[in-house]
Amino acid sequence: RYRGLTLVLTFLSYTSYHLSRKPISIVKSQLHPNCSALGPNPHNDSNSSTWCSWAPFDGDNYKELFGALDNAFLVAYAIGMFISGIFGERLPLRYYLSGGMVLSGLFPLLFGLGYFWHIHVLWYFIVVQVCNGLVQTTGWPSVVTCVGNWFGKGKRGLIMGIWNSHTSVGNILGSLIAGVWVSSAWGLSFIVPGIIIAAVGIICFFFLVEYPEDVGCSPPLHHMASDEDPGGVTCSEKDPEGITSNEGPLSISGQSSRDHLNSPKEPAEEPEAISFLGALRIPGVVEFSLCLLFAKLVSYTFLYWLGGTFAGLISDYTGGRATTCCVMLVVAAPMLFLYNHIGQNGIGASIAMLVVCGALVNGPYALITTAVSADLGTHESLKGNAKALSTVTAIIDGTGSIGAALGPLLAGLISPTGWNNVFYMLIAADVLACLLLTRVVVKEFRGWCGPMARQRGSSVQLTESVLDGK
Repeated sequence: RYRGLTLVLTFLSYTSYHLSRKPISIVKSQLHPNCSALGPNPHNDSNSSTWCSWAPFDGDNYKELFGALDNAFLVAYAIGMFISGIFGERLPLRYYLSGGMVLSGLFPLLFGLGYFWHIHVLWYFIVVQVCNGLVQTTGWPSVVTCVGNWFGKGKRGLIMGIWNSHTSVGNILGSLIAGVWVSSAWGLSFIVPGIIIAAVGIICFFFLVEYPEDVGCSPPLHHMASDEDPGGVTCSEKDPEGITSNEGPLSISGQSSRDHLNSPKEPAEEPEAISFLGALRIPGVVEFSLCLLFAKLVSYTFLYWLGGTFAGLISDYTGGRATTCCVMLVVAAPMLFLYNHIGQNGIGASIAMLVVCGALVNGPYALITTAVSADLGTHESLKGNAKALSTVTAIIDGTGSIGAALGPLLAGLISPTGWNNVFYMLIAADVLACLLLTRVVVKEFRGWCGPMARQRGSSVQLTESVLDGK
């Protein structure tokens, strides 16, 4: 039940994170609407075309100002993510996540109050966006670490693929909630989501369980084969107070277990949190981080949000995270090319190609930010140091966030030369993402071929023994 509670709470947490990010994209249409459609100017000003716009977004450069708001958030988020993982590794996750959620509710609230306080200076909204981008980085490393603490490697791909749907749920709910007040009082479109994420943060503070050991459960097995790893922790419902994790061989007998409980408990040595450079030395972190940069560049340019569950299921079955990502990226490149040509033949063809391309592009993105981050954060090279999950997740997602900021920016710069060139840029980014995983894919293939070769060798030896016996 604790695993289920952790999944639900972390799902709700990151749903609320995305919910609180969405209002800005909804409210933009109200900050600079089509005033001519609303009738004559009631104030009889000479500037009749923008009388209903909200200053400073009432000028001809409003698109550039909206872009500045978006980039202020994305750049702050990308930079803050590299720092966030370091703090998340050294602070109690429950406090860090809850505090971050309350702060993440504060800055949307301040943005919305700009409507009621009649604020019309650009720097106010830019500063609020920068601060919001920084505090939003508390979410992803924390929730991935919590889920990684409770679920072993064997079932991570599928579970975290389904769990990753919080992104879409948050975006949908954020759009619906912001849309309720966007026409009447757009400030409430920010204030209400801010209150929601702060409230969820308070709930997490009281009910989130960071580690299985905190409630007398044994931790999951991170380095066993999927058939040996049940995918999570084991708990005793009969005597939760009599369970201790990692008790050793003596706990097999009931008497030894009772003696262990009655004796003074030795304080367990707290594993030292990994450094930023130490996390970069974990095999696969650099490759997956750079791959995510280009995959997220493509994903955020067209806002693809599908495919995570499918990718997670395949990677669990095959045991090859990198190979799954690479194959999907290889297939995505020609699909993007076809989308550029076939998508113009009607709305039906465009939707079909969007679904296919979305699944192929977002699958690796979702897999890397969830199951791969958790796998690398509990890598065998850490030798039992569990305090690397948050840092590794932050490095990977922070690098990907750079791509999220670059994608729409590059699309905007290239689009005046023709949309064909935008698609060629996306295809090039997709190919680069695939190439960056080459070394890890080769390593996975060698891991698969080794047991197969040994099995063939054993079969040949058995056949020869039978023939010699004859």
